[in-house]
Amino acid sequence: MAALRTLGPKAAAALDEELMSTGAYSIDQLMELAGLAVSQAMFALSPPQKTPKILVACGPGNNGGDGLVAARHLYHFGYQPTMYFPKQTKNELYQRLRTQLEHLKVPFTDDFIGAAGKSDYIIDAIFGFSFSGEVREPFPAVIRALAEGEVPVLAVDAPSSWNIEDGPPKDGPGKGYNPHALVSMTAPKPLVKWFKGRHFVGGRFVSQEIAEKYGFDVPPYQGSDQVVEIGSHGERL
Repeated sequence: MAALRTLGPKAAAALDEELMSTGAYSIDQLMELAGLAVSQAMFALSPPQKTPKILVACGPGNNGGDGLVAARHLYHFGYQPTMYFPKQTKNELYQRLRTQLEHLKVPFTDDFIGAAGKSDYIIDAIFGFSFSGEVREPFPAVIRALAEGEVPVLAVDAPSSWNIEDGPPKDGPGKGYNPHALVSMTAPKPLVKWFKGRHFVGGRFVSQEIAEKYGFDVPPYQGSDQVVEIGSHGERL
């Protein structure tokens, strides 16, 4: 079967802008839908009865916001999430997302390595499709631990430290990092040609008209599912 078309960095950024302008979506809505998709991908990978303890690593941008939302849904699905969110912003949206988790008594930790050793699964919501340049503190050691650790990882939209078009770094903390699973938001990104694990697409809110305008495919979502599993390189299953 033909692979789903990928969405490059400029198109992905333009799509987000259009969704929040003429599309009339708020950033809250898009983050909520993305986080729900992440939580459904986690459930499809391994239900809470099998892997209850989930460590969610969040960066300071939208990818981290998706992780915060996902953790709330995972809690209600029956998981026991723990949050690693070291670079917190004063943005009101992120503060509200954190408060929602605190009301559920979801713990926050500053010790990623220690928490990872007690976890059944890790969600990598550190850097997304807009990442470029070098990995800055405190994330080099975190990404190195993701690459070298034995705990399976679900990456959100992109494995952290990967370039959206050029894939994994040739050196640095992300060298050798290829997570167990990936959930691509809206459409796979060009980096999937280097990816080897289980692959989901999420973000069930885009019209066929918008998809054609930006040159990607809406996957065949079933029933009430917010994610579709596809091949590691984006091929339809």
